[in-house]
Amino acid sequence: MSAMLEEMESLLEALENPTAQETGNRTYYTGILWGQEVVLVFSRWGKVASTTTAAHLILEHKVDRILFSGVAGAIDPSLRIGDIVIGTQLYQHDMDARPLYPQFEIPLVHRSYFETDDSLRYQLLQAATHFVQSDPLSETTKKEFRITSPTVKEGAIASGDRFISDTEDATTLKRLLPNVLCVEMEGAAVAQVCADYNTPFALIRTISDTADDTADIDFMTFVKEVATVYTKGIIYKYLSN
Repeated sequence: MSAMLEEMESLLEALENPTAQETGNRTYYTGILWGQEVVLVFSRWGKVASTTTAAHLILEHKVDRILFSGVAGAIDPSLRIGDIVIGTQLYQHDMDARPLYPQFEIPLVHRSYFETDDSLRYQLLQAATHFVQSDPLSETTKKEFRITSPTVKEGAIASGDRFISDTEDATTLKRLLPNVLCVEMEGAAVAQVCADYNTPFALIRTISDTADDTADIDFMTFVKEVATVYTKGIIYKYLSN
């Protein structure tokens, strides 16, 4: 699953013997990707869109694991544009059922976050680390986005149906969830679906901005020249191994 159409299309270029199924306003592409049978799909943005996509993959396509790629905004000061985060614990930062439940706790399941699969996470971490060490970006791209030595980190991620682009909001979220490294709009929702169906899940997020009012990059150019390159390269190394 990709949160960005461009990322999914870059993988689709390498898909052998593709067949397409259109349902629920999504197109699911099945085929062989670098030796492995896969289903590729653009999830669309937000928790509801990604949830329906994940459920369809599990129930209709019978997938045995789900990998998710996309971009994220950093709220941890150690992260820079071009870094990669492999998610560990996934929170829904807009879940607030107080006073019935503590803030962030998912009603009826008695937990505030869902964890990704240890084995998948380790494999993605290895693939991502080897990929960035290959120095995959052009000097022009690195200069444009001020990328020097991209790092790969494991850590918590917060998801919500709200684009965090305000310094005060980012600071407040970091205070409430101090172990969270970055924010996005889908991962925790997909993790909850995968937990319900006992399906291993892992995700990769490329840092595109600092989730505050100082971001000044060309977002779509970043997706095309950095995030898409990262996703294709990391998935290639993961599947090849």
